[in-house]
Order: sequence, then C-alpha cells, then structure tokens
Amino acid sequence: MSTAQPTPESRPMNPLAVLALAIVLPGSGQVFNREPYRGLIFLFFMFLLGAFTILTARPEVSIVGKLAGGLFVYAISVFDAYKKAKIRYEMWRYASQKA
Repeated sequence: MSTAQPTPESRPMNPLAVLALAIVLPGSGQVFNREPYRGLIFLFFMFLLGAFTILTARPEVSIVGKLAGGLFVYAISVFDAYKKAKIRYEMWRYASQKA
C-alpha cells in the first residue's frame, strides 16, 4: 500500500489569497484553484446576466439594480472560489499531517 507524500509543489494556495484574488478579478479564484473552465463559465454567466438585467431594467432603476444579475453571479463565484480553496487546503493539510 503506497501513500503519496505531499510535496511543497502540491501545496494549494492559501484560501484567503484565493479569496482576495477572486474579489479583485472575477474568475481568477477558480483559475488559481486549477479550474480555469469553471472560471470562464462564471465569467460568461456574469456578463450574460449582467447584460440581461441592464437591457430589461427600467430607466429609473439604480446601476446596482441594472447590474444585479452579474453581481449575483460574481458573488457566487467569489464564494465558490473560497470554498473550493478551503477544502483543497484542508485536505492537503490533513494529508501532510498524516504523512
């Protein structure tokens, strides 16, 4: 029975750093979690829903209301990036303590 020893190269990025990057640049948190296609999907739907709400919102609605669809997907992508980074980091930490 062989158990793979965790190496420094396999160490995942700090979840708080991933969170900060995901807040600054949408989709980048998924890229740093090694899920670039997931990041592109989030970006696509952020722009799609943002454009949809801009086109369908009434003229007197605030800019936040006009961008509500895109902001919603943005918030979900930030949460998703942090959650995935935290899980990966904790799994790596548990495996390195066990070794």
